[in-house]
Amino acid sequence: MQLTNDWYYFINAVNPEDCKKIISMGDESWNESSIDTNSYITDEERKVGKKPTYKKNCKIRESSVAWSNEQWLYDLIWPYMAEANELSGWRFDISSAETMQITRYEKNGFYRLHKDGGGDHFSAYDIPDNKFMHGNVRKLSMTVFLNDDYEGGEFQFANYNNGKFKPVSPDHTKPGSLVVFPSFSEHRVQPVKSGTRYTLVAWFLGPPFK
Repeated sequence: MQLTNDWYYFINAVNPEDCKKIISMGDESWNESSIDTNSYITDEERKVGKKPTYKKNCKIRESSVAWSNEQWLYDLIWPYMAEANELSGWRFDISSAETMQITRYEKNGFYRLHKDGGGDHFSAYDIPDNKFMHGNVRKLSMTVFLNDDYEGGEFQFANYNNGKFKPVSPDHTKPGSLVVFPSFSEHRVQPVKSGTRYTLVAWFLGPPFK
């Protein structure tokens, strides 16, 4: 899909006190991150959809995560998603959000090139007991940058027009800033050289694209 805007950002969206509060929410519940390790798609899965297998893979991702469903946090970030969705020209049909992820990248932590989700009908969640997720797909992703006392850890998008990566400007990744982008966009986090990088990640859902 060709887009006029690959991402949309806000500076100083979250105040310093809330950034610290979000970081502290993970203090008692950090867990090893996992990814879908089922990279091979069978002929049958091409007809009915791919079945993910989530496991730790240090060659692709090295980080730890915690989770939050706190309503004040949804209330804080939802308006920024809605404004970005409108002003960027995407205007995707968004109806709900997943549990939010607080992510910690310590020294040498990274996440190689990946997509957060697909937008077709085979990518839709099959979770009948969850009315917010069932039948929906990830359409928009958000990363909120919570601190800057680290080196490395650059957030970058793939650019296949020139074979290079498009980094999000350091001015746009200061604490409290956030970036919104389509979940099918390939992106990565470069290795952290020193310190610890913290972010809040959210995924916004809607019906599969038609």
